[in-house]
Amino acid sequence: MPKRSESTYEVRSTLHAPLPFAFAWCTDYSPDDARLEKESYTRRIIERSKRRVVYEDLEDSPPGWAWSRHTVTLRPPNAWHSDSVGNHRTWSLDYTLTARPDGSTELHLRGTRRPTEIGGANPPRAKMERDILYGWRQFDRALTADYRRSLRSRRRSG
Repeated sequence: MPKRSESTYEVRSTLHAPLPFAFAWCTDYSPDDARLEKESYTRRIIERSKRRVVYEDLEDSPPGWAWSRHTVTLRPPNAWHSDSVGNHRTWSLDYTLTARPDGSTELHLRGTRRPTEIGGANPPRAKMERDILYGWRQFDRALTADYRRSLRSRRRSG
């Protein structure tokens, strides 16, 4: 059987909150993440510590179940790495946050994806990067709303 090729994808996105808030929010993995992303997978958190999170995602898809296990290494205050293995693909992802002068945060994501034997070919770079960016824009909407709520809450209690 032919060896599946590896593809690298890279996106940058603006998160409308300061870096410390963005890091805490982005690395607080939750079963609700699918809803924020407007996706249909089910997430189960397996392990959570100060430096590591392990979770699994399961989704029903036309060719069958898509399962993946993600092992995330947290690198505070501004980075994290995820290695994911699944029945359709493996990923190695690096995330870095950079504070911007206007108080927002830039997310830089770079990942390498390899399909498994049942996973089919990697999507074209432009399509995959567009899909990843769409997901992060959905996350940013929720992150921004949570950040604004936290500011209102601080004002009321302060």
